[in-house]
Amino acid sequence: MLSWFKKKLGGGDKPEAAPENEVAAVPVPVSAPASVPAEGAAAAGPSFLGRLRERLGRTRESLVQRMDELFLGKKVIDAALFDELEEILITADLGAATTAELLDQARARVKRDALSDPQALREILHQLMLDYLARVDRPAELVMPPSGPFVIMVLGVNGVGKTTTIGKLAWKFKQSGQKVLLVAADTFRAAAIEQLQIWGKRVDAEVVAQQQGADPSSVIYDAFDYARPRDFDVIIVDTAGRLHTKVNLMEELRKIKRVMNKKIPGAPHEVLLVVDATTGQNGISQARLFHEAVEVSGLALTKLDGTARGGIVLNICREFKIPIRFIGIGEQMEDLRDFEPREFVSALFNRTGKAPDSAPAAGSDAP
Repeated sequence: MLSWFKKKLGGGDKPEAAPENEVAAVPVPVSAPASVPAEGAAAAGPSFLGRLRERLGRTRESLVQRMDELFLGKKVIDAALFDELEEILITADLGAATTAELLDQARARVKRDALSDPQALREILHQLMLDYLARVDRPAELVMPPSGPFVIMVLGVNGVGKTTTIGKLAWKFKQSGQKVLLVAADTFRAAAIEQLQIWGKRVDAEVVAQQQGADPSSVIYDAFDYARPRDFDVIIVDTAGRLHTKVNLMEELRKIKRVMNKKIPGAPHEVLLVVDATTGQNGISQARLFHEAVEVSGLALTKLDGTARGGIVLNICREFKIPIRFIGIGEQMEDLRDFEPREFVSALFNRTGKAPDSAPAAGSDAP
């Protein structure tokens, strides 16, 4: 759990700090402690790989099963086979550019190794997809600042599951023994502050908020002042779910980022964009424009359990070279999972739910 944070956070449990009794510096008080859901229920059920395979069923049906049906009826690798593969990959939302690049590489390997068995082509595609995801798997690039909290700025348009992702992420940190502060800087939408406070109570994390319509930068300024003497390990900042096409709203994000850096040098240490996997190519547009505005450093893909367009995972990795930190595969607290490329591809391709052999596929250049 939280594999990409281990080096940042030191990996060990920390003693609980003494409770703070006064929060006068904060316009709206923090949430009250509440019980945290146990992970035991998840551990007692099917393996994570099995659950992931189950939750990715719709994508597997639209991509891998259609590929299997195609290969089953083919005796040789020919141009017609590649044409049909192109349609399948684009339908699964890999995108035209990613599909073209993937198939060009597959053709080159087929030609180089003089392959004729369609099953060999299937294994080549399996390995190429894994290679796409592994290229951006950089869990240890960011490190915990030498002093002060680790600050995460969370972005995303309305409806992607941003606030829910923040709550689940806070729960992950709490389970790791970290002291977490949530900041309700989404002051535009009426229910946003209340939703974050509900999540704060649910996971036993403090929440700093002001009234609806307050300046988001002001909320962050006060929140960071509140956090400074209280020894928080992690600060997670919720920002307004905004339309990425609105230039003035994107400029507000730049202002928020500048205020964070002024109050805590180096902050935000992670700019996490939440993307709804069911939006398909619109999610690609969101990622592009947010990245241009504030340099996104990580992605969380939600609702993968409810879409046949899971190919967006490969598309985003190829397009932006931004690591996918988390995937959402359900409504339960533990269904926000650290993204592991090999597990993801295994869940798509492997019918038994067991991890594939680590040996490279036929024609692969992988060591």
